[in-house]
Amino acid sequence: MNRRFAFLQIAISVTALAAVVWWASRQEAPQFPHSAGALAWLVAALAIYAVATLLRAERWQRIIAVSGLEARRRDVVGLTLVGYMGNNVLPARAGEMLRVVLLSRRSAAGKRQLLGTVVCERVLDALALGVILVVVAYGLLHGARLPSERPLVVAGAGIVLVALAIAALQLVRRHPALGRVREVVRPLAQAPRALVGPQGITPFFASLAIWALEASVYFAVAEAVGLGIDPIDSLYIVAITNLFAMLPAAPGYVGTFDAAVLFGVKAVGGTAGLALSYLVLLRFVLFVPITLVGLVVLVARYGGWAALRAALRVEASKA
Repeated sequence: MNRRFAFLQIAISVTALAAVVWWASRQEAPQFPHSAGALAWLVAALAIYAVATLLRAERWQRIIAVSGLEARRRDVVGLTLVGYMGNNVLPARAGEMLRVVLLSRRSAAGKRQLLGTVVCERVLDALALGVILVVVAYGLLHGARLPSERPLVVAGAGIVLVALAIAALQLVRRHPALGRVREVVRPLAQAPRALVGPQGITPFFASLAIWALEASVYFAVAEAVGLGIDPIDSLYIVAITNLFAMLPAAPGYVGTFDAAVLFGVKAVGGTAGLALSYLVLLRFVLFVPITLVGLVVLVARYGGWAALRAALRVEASKA
């Protein structure tokens, strides 16, 4: 199953990347900003993304606390950076497991319990992005140039997937023959179950704020390259792109991320000549700085790749 899954994710990413390369080869060479105003927009984008990353760490800290687990805030912040670095250089969002393994060695929480908090983050992200798409489609863009049926289809697909996941959990919970599966799933469900109710309101609204900040990053980069989109368009692009990015894929979401960005830019009426410049600069802002900072944190605080490989070998020997 692991090999089949790896082959599927590679096939998806390679197909998407090939489509992007084919499209880019038929466009004009990208033009990068060099004026003072454009560079100021890029600096603003980097600063906003840093704030969004810190807010993600605070949300994870809140989820951990609500779940009845304990972890030091500096570890949560540091491993948030390390996790994003791992997602950018390892396939299949392996950075999520990387931060779970490292945090489990610095706290009393079990790995499956911590993995449940990560699953909870992804569920909150999916719900927040779905809400953004519905609002963009039906509220803010009524009669505008953005096709409303596309966000509706994506949001509807997300709702269907969530409903199927809930149905699967109910089946696992009730079917007597699936006792072993229940034992495995129960620690993972601790965090999502803890957020059902009033205590889940704060993490949910934090998720909306995170994606609003990320949309601001997309907008600032668009201003830097002169793409000419408005803040509502940036909400649409960030929602479409990151719903694609939730799928396990190649390191740095190569192919899937790029195809989603180009699809979103085209949907909001962006020109092909600027779309490639926008994609390249957006990749730089979202991937390069956090990867470098996460690598520094991994080496300085958690022993680097050698310590991580040793920890993974110990975990594999226990399995």
